[in-house]
Amino acid sequence: MSEAKKCSPQCEVFRCAKKALGYRGNTAWCKWTEEECDVSNCSYATCIKRRLLPGGICGETLKRKTADVDPEEAVGPPVKLKGKALRRVGEKEIF
Repeated sequence: MSEAKKCSPQCEVFRCAKKALGYRGNTAWCKWTEEECDVSNCSYATCIKRRLLPGGICGETLKRKTADVDPEEAVGPPVKLKGKALRRVGEKEIF
């Protein structure tokens, strides 16, 4: 899981949305375009687990990056209320 890997038609969770994937020998063949299946350029390539990223990269092979954010910075500016919302809450600004 250290590097990103390209998705391939041999993957068990790979699907063709046009259902045009066939095999000729050991190569995956697209019956729609009559050429070899290229996951990175095909707009009908999908993943059952919804892990297919742009460029044909498998999301299962990537490690997530998380960022530490201060709670005060994440809140942002206060929201000003008017009308019915102001009457229900009773405050002019919500943080």
